[in-house]
Amino acid sequence: MALMARRLVQLYVGLAFYGLSIALQVASALGNNPWDVLHQGLSRRFGLSIGAWIVITGALVMLVWIPLRQRPGIGTVSNAVLVGVFADLFLWLLPVPEAAAARWAYLVAAVLVGGFATGCYIGAGLGPGPRDGLMTGIAARGRHSLRVVRTGIELTVLAGGWLLGGTVGAGTVLYAVAIGPLTHVFLPALTIRPRTPATAPGPEPGAEPEPVGPAARAEPGRP
Repeated sequence: MALMARRLVQLYVGLAFYGLSIALQVASALGNNPWDVLHQGLSRRFGLSIGAWIVITGALVMLVWIPLRQRPGIGTVSNAVLVGVFADLFLWLLPVPEAAAARWAYLVAAVLVGGFATGCYIGAGLGPGPRDGLMTGIAARGRHSLRVVRTGIELTVLAGGWLLGGTVGAGTVLYAVAIGPLTHVFLPALTIRPRTPATAPGPEPGAEPEPVGPAARAEPGRP
């Protein structure tokens, strides 16, 4: 129970920080990550907030999980709903930076916070985010490498978002270059592993030793 509580706390902390990362990068106006270029482009073209489009696209992506036979977890559903909510909340709370130095500070903070947040919600082990599951599902079904599939998807959403009016710039490149190494650093430190069972007690004095080999694996009633 305590372990599950820890995993849930880490999951929701990670999702909150991921929303903060998105808000910082959008507010910097120096270029969004590929998916948020799409979300911002949809917001500018069709209305609704960026956070609302994060939720809508997350739900649509999860529909694609069905033919890919991906199974969502509580982390998947929470990611689909809460990241957009937190992004809109922090976009409302954060002051808009005007000086170039402040905008770059927002951008650098966004990438660092994004790496930490990714390690948190993935490390909680309660299900991948909708977009992560899309990538792994296509890679598994199409027998392509995850890197190739991820690159293809992100280039597609980046191009679509740019055509819709989303912001592409130095921040887009910085995020693409830095998020992998940052996740590589944060994820091992934040991965919650299940407890291993206690070491089984040895045989009592005078007891016959347990059978080993095929005899130990045989089911009752089988030769």
